[in-house]
Amino acid sequence: MPHHVPLITTMVAAIVLAFLFGATAHRLRLSPLVGYLLAGVAIGPFTPGFVGDLHLASQLAEIGVILLMFGVGLHFSLDDLMKVRAIAIPGAVVQIVIATVMGWGLASLFGWSLAAGLVFGLALSVASTVVLLRALEQLDLFKTERGRIAIGWLIVEDLAMVLALVLLPPVARMLESGGGIDQEMVLALGLTLGKVALFVALMLIGGRRLVPWVLERIARTGSRELFTLCVLALALGIAYGSATLFSVSFALGAFFAGMVLNESDLSHRAAEQTLPLQDAFAVLFFVSVGMLFDPVVLMRSPWAVLATIGIILVGKSAAAFGLVLLFRYPLRTAATVAVSLAQIGEFSFILVGLGMQLGILPEEGQGLVLAGALLSITANPLLFALVQRLFPDAADPLPAADIAPELHDYQDRSGHAIVIGHGRVGRLVAQALRTEGRELVVIDLQRERVKTLQADGVQAVYGNANAAGILQRAGVEGAALLLVTVPDALEGGGVVQQARALNPTIAIAARAHSDEAVTHLDRNGADAVFMGEREIARRMIEYADERPSDIARATA
Repeated sequence: MPHHVPLITTMVAAIVLAFLFGATAHRLRLSPLVGYLLAGVAIGPFTPGFVGDLHLASQLAEIGVILLMFGVGLHFSLDDLMKVRAIAIPGAVVQIVIATVMGWGLASLFGWSLAAGLVFGLALSVASTVVLLRALEQLDLFKTERGRIAIGWLIVEDLAMVLALVLLPPVARMLESGGGIDQEMVLALGLTLGKVALFVALMLIGGRRLVPWVLERIARTGSRELFTLCVLALALGIAYGSATLFSVSFALGAFFAGMVLNESDLSHRAAEQTLPLQDAFAVLFFVSVGMLFDPVVLMRSPWAVLATIGIILVGKSAAAFGLVLLFRYPLRTAATVAVSLAQIGEFSFILVGLGMQLGILPEEGQGLVLAGALLSITANPLLFALVQRLFPDAADPLPAADIAPELHDYQDRSGHAIVIGHGRVGRLVAQALRTEGRELVVIDLQRERVKTLQADGVQAVYGNANAAGILQRAGVEGAALLLVTVPDALEGGGVVQQARALNPTIAIAARAHSDEAVTHLDRNGADAVFMGEREIARRMIEYADERPSDIARATA
């Protein structure tokens, strides 16, 4: 048995310490992310004791980014992306320019060159995809409009950084020499744009047919292992191919792979199969960030660190906040997008690495960017918590131009049914109730679903049913029946508890995916809880009981 196994030792040290530090942070009522980052600092090269292999840790973290972006793509259709393009594209571009100029100005105060200022400013302008997605996931904001805007904004940022990485070498030479735009820069830009356009076209035209077709064929084999391997092969293979052949980042390649797979009915199952791997490898990303951090920079350049953090947390966030308000979105949406961008991550490290390789960014610049990343990632959950406290109602009101105000409230209804969620299960439940002629109100988080339902004459409320006032708007006090079809037991339990408090006599049925979820929903006041496996077993037993003679003949 070989004793020199850096991959295993790095993974073991990272995961064990991340667990210990993360659990401690949670006990202290801090975000576990703080613990993961400190675990990285503990095994990094700048602290005494064991030192993990930073190169291997970074590659493992990249796998986490790929799987995470693939999972986001599975829940983020092309229609979702196109709906937010009017704000995401101009907003992201203007915000990048503003943040880059601020970083450039700070670098000039340090006496750095124009090229160094450009690298430094770009590194501060782009937010971390991993940090944003973890925050949106924890707050259940993936399917909200503000969540889609934040994700679309970051997709545009990632595309801009792909171009920046290609153009940085010729632009840096131009700035250092004082020359103008040369032919090499124009060719590099044209080639990159062409590759990105070709990749997107292939994924949206060919990928939308091929990827779901492959997954459906593998699903027919009935093998869970093959299905999981197929999902991983598609995610990792397309991500690697996009980076190798089209110069697109791993993250963007994986995102488009998930987005085309979203066309398949198996997308929900694919997301469930990859979730444990997403969580494990995403933790390694935060550990790898901590390993890069040298705590000495806080004592050596405290004012420079504060100025860098100011640009990340205040400067570019204020720019994003103002831009979202200019597009006439609600304050809550503007605050959520601004906080989403108040951190930096993986692309910042890549830009800094390229700047160091080209010899245009001083070593102090790398230290400031890494300090800014660690401190902003640590502060980001606190900022999200502040937004949640300032805006306790989880639902932004729909614009009057989209849905008439008189359609919003159903507090005067009585004897009706309320359906929470209009996904795969909720849609079937609502259709059955409508067929029976039952009056119902649907509550859903997706604005477009609510608009479609209302256009079809269905009474619907936009918002998170857990949020204050949403159940009341659906007329829960006078309702006779509440059907909770959302798959998340924690969210469902909160809805059940609120409904029971507001209407003690209402009949409540909920959906669950595990025995623990059944117990949780029962304790919160549900009258009936239906779990998929139990219902399948019950129906199969009923089927067998109905045909005793058939079974007797088969066994004779």
